[in-house]
Amino acid sequence: MPLEGKYEPSPQKWVRDQVELYERTGGREGNTLLDRGLPVVIFSTRGAKSGNVRKQPLMRVEHAGAYLMVGSQGGAPTDPAWVANLRAAPDQVTVQDGPEPWDGVARELEGPEREEWWDRAVAAFPDYADYQTRTERRIPIFLVERRSA
Repeated sequence: MPLEGKYEPSPQKWVRDQVELYERTGGREGNTLLDRGLPVVIFSTRGAKSGNVRKQPLMRVEHAGAYLMVGSQGGAPTDPAWVANLRAAPDQVTVQDGPEPWDGVARELEGPEREEWWDRAVAAFPDYADYQTRTERRIPIFLVERRSA
């Protein structure tokens, strides 16, 4: 069951619009990076400060049913806000890749597993490699797997 609670739309208009279109059409529209046509997934997290549901379209990086959330923020010097959300509540994430959202549990990756998934991320969206060169921070990545029943 998707995260429940008050939904707080993104302050960024393009994010609000894409999430609305994606959800309204069950993922038939709004399912690609707007200017590049590459697939995206909608992730919902619980706001670390507000407790509200926050939604963000991120690049689709999937392997064996698990999904990756890459905190690149285009190589900005700070993490996107959703990184703090996941660190505070890793069991409060919903993945929507198509019409049916599902509940997941996230964990931040390190070591060889991180490197393996980072390679998958760069293969799916090569700009990630460039984004890492733009910032001194190590871009955090989180693996989201289905929550056990």
